[in-house]
Amino acid sequence: MTAEYTDNDRSAYQGKPRADFDRMQRDVEAGEFDAIVTYHQDRLTRTPLEFEEFLGLCQSNGVQKLVTVTGLTDLTQDDSIMVARIFAAVAANESDAKSRRVRRANDQRAALGLPHVSGQRPYGYERDGMTVNETEATVIRDVARRFLAGESLNAIAESLSRQGIKTATGMNEWKTQTLRGMLLSERNAGLRLHRGEVAGPAAWPAIISTKQREQLVAKFADPARRTTRAPRRYLLSGMVRCGRCGGKMVSAPDSGRRRYGCRSGIDFGHGCGKVYVAADALDLFIADAVLYRLDTAELADALAGRTADNPAQAELQAQIRDESEQLDELTAAYANKQITMHQWLGAKKPIEARLELSKRKLSRLNHNDTLAGLAGTGHQLRELWDSPEMGLSRQAAIVAAVIEHVVVNPAQRKSNRFDHNRVDPVWRT
Repeated sequence: MTAEYTDNDRSAYQGKPRADFDRMQRDVEAGEFDAIVTYHQDRLTRTPLEFEEFLGLCQSNGVQKLVTVTGLTDLTQDDSIMVARIFAAVAANESDAKSRRVRRANDQRAALGLPHVSGQRPYGYERDGMTVNETEATVIRDVARRFLAGESLNAIAESLSRQGIKTATGMNEWKTQTLRGMLLSERNAGLRLHRGEVAGPAAWPAIISTKQREQLVAKFADPARRTTRAPRRYLLSGMVRCGRCGGKMVSAPDSGRRRYGCRSGIDFGHGCGKVYVAADALDLFIADAVLYRLDTAELADALAGRTADNPAQAELQAQIRDESEQLDELTAAYANKQITMHQWLGAKKPIEARLELSKRKLSRLNHNDTLAGLAGTGHQLRELWDSPEMGLSRQAAIVAAVIEHVVVNPAQRKSNRFDHNRVDPVWRT
């Protein structure tokens, strides 16, 4: 029997999978051949251990000769086998030397902040990894702003796909994991990642600031953030408060009419059950008020100086790093049997509590930066408000960035008309 086995573009180094090589070994084990022909011995294997396994397989199943363009190895003669073993050792050393050269070259590129040589073009940059693709950079900045404002990754992904915006691979179907990786990317913040750690500033221009990336990291780590939510149906879900009892008002439809209501009963937090308001009218009124406020000088003045580098923000970020490192050290101490399980659990809980509190405080401070990004955009958002690319989730994120909650007071008299005097928005700034 004769057969041909080919593994194109498959390295014979470090035991990487090779389908045809494995098939050939199965045929050798079946006793199909008495000789193997290859261009060079290192095309079969480049590791001494794998060569020894292959040699034992051949000798056990009747293969007597290994033929290459440089000569013949008689697998029945000890001297010939010794030479083949030397070839295997030399091939392994050459592969090791090549790997060391590649590692040194990668280390040098990382030290200079140059991009890693890769076949995949990074989103936001041209194929050279250095030149910013302004069209895609605008998408990255917009996605970061929307996510920090509270919009879900799922809603953003659906919006990008609906608009026909393409990914780096040319597809227009966005996934939440794609957006997550894009927002957490060190590259987009102008940082050079090497072997899983930031090696320093990159040589290419940043698309978002390092401060903004830290806010994104904190947002993803926020324990209050839920990653799975039911589809939103009301613009102000969770934001409306009863002016009579202070309870949270929830959806309370009546004969097909959308309403917010302070509902009574154990499932609704023991609300008073006395205050109701038409949802469509309230949503429209609050949205108009938010868009107007975004363009006011009062908001700009209130934000002045509050979105600059904040010492409290930097202090919280340092605390989060310190507490995370302390948790790692505590885990290492337990792993090395320096402390008992009881001691580990006792020390772990207060550290985790401090860490969660710091993250919550940082999340609240980040609202100022979100507002700064929205200030002055009310007239632009008004034109897009009812467009398909806006969506209810994005509208709610914008409203939540500006308003803490909305108080609806009891109606003074029965009427089917909406009375805006009942409504008291509580602004964040």
